[in-house]
Amino acid sequence: MKEARNSNGVNLPMSPKRAMRSYHFLIALLVIIADHFTKWLVARNIALHDSITVIPGFFQLTHVQNRGAAFGLFDNSPNQWKIATLVLFSVVALVVVAVLLWRNGHALNATGVGLSLVLGGAIGNLWDRVAAHYVVDFLDFSLAGYHWPAFNIADSAIVVGALLLASEILLVKDSDPQKVKKLCESQGTESPRAKS
Repeated sequence: MKEARNSNGVNLPMSPKRAMRSYHFLIALLVIIADHFTKWLVARNIALHDSITVIPGFFQLTHVQNRGAAFGLFDNSPNQWKIATLVLFSVVALVVVAVLLWRNGHALNATGVGLSLVLGGAIGNLWDRVAAHYVVDFLDFSLAGYHWPAFNIADSAIVVGALLLASEILLVKDSDPQKVKKLCESQGTESPRAKS
């Protein structure tokens, strides 16, 4: 068990829940660091709108400034309130995700890891949006004439986190009451069967 210090410098044992929350917030911090570092590398080494081909016809690094939402949505919107709206939405989402992570962060499971990835990704993009009014995107994929909008590490973390959360919801079989009960307990809710 890890130890923490109180205000007098005395070692106190860290609860398992608190230790597990530390891992979740460490995952979010690692996403933020990786996202910020890769965006800095791209902005420093690739001129705006230039590309470096990694896998011909499939993957390149392209320096793009995204002034919209994820994957370039609303990038060309003329709305003068676009940045403020995106920042406000991001802050609300961060608060919700942080509360959910705090409530469900007592076990290292797909829910906790998914929330951690979403939290780190959201903070990474929010940081850029507040500091520069745009987000640097650079991961650029195309295949057989189809092109996916450029994205970044933060976007990737948000999508992977959302997929983990969706898998937890969709793959829990109602026929396995123990798994449903365990998932409900980890989320601080009551099992549907216990209510009836």
